[in-house]
Amino acid sequence: LMLAESNARFEAMLNDLARELERAQDESRRSRQLSAIGSTIDLDGVLSRALEAAAALPLVDAAMILVPQEEGSPVIATLEMTAEEAACQPIAGPPDGQEPRAVSISYRYTPEQSEGEGELIRGGLVVPLRSEAEKEIGVMTVFWRGSDREPSEEEIAVLEDVAASSGPAIENARRFREARKLADLDALTSLHNRRYFHDTLAREVARAQRYDRRLALVVFDIDDFKAINERIGHLAGDAVLAQLAERVRSVVRGADIACRVGGDEFAVILPESTVADAEQLYRRLQFAVSTRATGPANRLHLSAGIAELAPEDDAVSFFERSDEALFRAKETGKGQSVAADRGASG
Repeated sequence: LMLAESNARFEAMLNDLARELERAQDESRRSRQLSAIGSTIDLDGVLSRALEAAAALPLVDAAMILVPQEEGSPVIATLEMTAEEAACQPIAGPPDGQEPRAVSISYRYTPEQSEGEGELIRGGLVVPLRSEAEKEIGVMTVFWRGSDREPSEEEIAVLEDVAASSGPAIENARRFREARKLADLDALTSLHNRRYFHDTLAREVARAQRYDRRLALVVFDIDDFKAINERIGHLAGDAVLAQLAERVRSVVRGADIACRVGGDEFAVILPESTVADAEQLYRRLQFAVSTRATGPANRLHLSAGIAELAPEDDAVSFFERSDEALFRAKETGKGQSVAADRGASG
C-alpha cells in the first residue's frame, strides 16, 4: 500500500513537472513572438506577426486587426479568414465613456446554416490596441469556430499581452509608412517628387526591358512660366503649380505615375503604353489647362516631350530623349508636343 501511494505521489509529481515545463515552454514561445512583433518597422510585417501571436492561443481559429485611418479606408489584416468572413464582421467599440477590458462576440445560426456552412465562426473576443501614449488606435479580434465558448481570464490576459505589444509596434510602423510616403511627395503639389520619379523610372524601365513590355514617358512644362511668375508674383506662381497638379491628377489613369521633376517641369510615367497613348494624355492635359483658368495665371499652355522605351534605352537615356524632345517642342512654337526622334504634333 505504501509503495502504491509512493508511486502515485511520484506520478503526480511528474505530471506537475510536465505541466510546469509545458507552461514554461509556452511562455518562452510567447515571449519570443511578442519580441518579434516590434522587431520590424514594416507595417505588413508587424501586422502579420501580431496576428500569428494572437492565433497561437489554443482557443483561436482566426484573427483580425482593424486600425481606422484619418483619411481613407482602415487598415485591415486577417489570418485564417476568408474575405467574405472579414467583410461580415461587425466590430463596434464600447459605449462612450466606458472602457471594458474586452468585448465578447457570440453568433447564432439557424439549423440550416449550421449544416451547410462547415466550420462557422461561433464567437470572438475583441481587445483594444493602444499606442505608447495609451491612445486607442484600433482593435484586435480573435475568433473560434465549431462550438461557442467563453474565454478564460487567463486567455483574456494573454490576448491583452499580445495587444499591448502590438499596439505601439503597429503605430510606429504606420507612422514610418506615412513618413516614407510624405518623403516621396512634393510639398507644393503633392505629386511624387524628383527622387521618387527617378527611382520609379529606373524600376519601370528594368521591368519593361526584362519582360518585353511597352513603356512611355511624357515630360512637360508650362510655356512662359517665368513671365507668368514675374507678372503675378512667386506666391501666386506656386498656386498655379498646385492647381496644375490637380488638373494632372484629374486626367491621368490609375496606373500612370505623375511627378514634379523640378520647377515647372513635370513628368508622367505610363506603364504598358505607347507613344500614341502618351500623346493622348498630353492632349487631355492641354485641354484641361487651356480651356479654363488655372488660378491667377488664367489659361495655360503646355509643351511636352514624349518617348516610348527603345530596346537600347536605360532610365537615363529614356529620360534624356524625352527631355530633349521637350526642348524641341518649345523651340518649334510651344503649346505642342514632340515625340522623341520624330516630328512635332500640334
